Amino acid sequence: MSEALVRLALRILRALARLPYPVLRRLGDGAGLLAWALAAPRRRVARTNLRLCFPGWSEARRRAVERGHFRCFMRSFFDRFVFWYAPAGRIRALCRVEGIEHFEPHRGRPAILLAPHFVGLDAGGIRLLLETPGVSMYAAQKSRALTEAMTRGRTRFNGGRMLLRTDGLRPAVGLLREGVPFYFLPDMDLGARDALFVPFFGVRAATVTSVARLARITGAAVVPLVTRMTDDGYVARFYPAWEDFPGDDLEAATRRMNAFIEERVLEMPEQYLWSHKRFKTRPPGEPYPYAR
Repeated sequence: MSEALVRLALRILRALARLPYPVLRRLGDGAGLLAWALAAPRRRVARTNLRLCFPGWSEARRRAVERGHFRCFMRSFFDRFVFWYAPAGRIRALCRVEGIEHFEPHRGRPAILLAPHFVGLDAGGIRLLLETPGVSMYAAQKSRALTEAMTRGRTRFNGGRMLLRTDGLRPAVGLLREGVPFYFLPDMDLGARDALFVPFFGVRAATVTSVARLARITGAAVVPLVTRMTDDGYVARFYPAWEDFPGDDLEAATRRMNAFIEERVLEMPEQYLWSHKRFKTRPPGEPYPYAR
């Protein structure tokens, strides 16, 4: 898509974001059903992930979660433009914060806010910046216009900052040591480098060890922050800081992270990012699970 078309699409989506939220929600639900019907490659990815993770579920149950995921994903896509552009008052009304008492003891001290890939990531991350300065990481998009809109939208409150993933973790280390909370998304398959194959719902998954390594280097507390989509918006919930983390065993610490994410997935399976190829990197000798 040309940059001109991307800019036009961004203007349209920004205008739609001004709609009353019940209207925007119905628009997202309808777009999700359409995406499930038309986006066959991503539908196959989600179907493969669910089959691998939940072999004991019936086909009907997996298919229902698959369809629900596309609805939630597209709802969050339209909602994203509210969070990128709307004033702080509307964002506070749309995303409620729970459990902030678990974060308060770590305010101004090194803290990693563990944020797994649920559809409410943008909502929770931007809502966080209304409470505290923060930093996160991003991957540059193919479109410069989209990258610019995304980074502006995600950093417009309280001195928020975004670091390029390709720059590595060194900038994050410095900011953590300054007491800037790091909103960190560590549960995507980024390849075998700096990763261990640890179970995710019983399937060996290439999982970055960055959370444990950063906590060890900086002395940061790990405070999970998980955002759940609701009928009328989102809830960003802080969990208690992990005790005795990371310990001496890097693999055990990484398994612990995956186990925590599994628990949250079971609470809201439709909202996890099943359309990502979570198992594309395989241990030697294991077949690639996705249709080519």
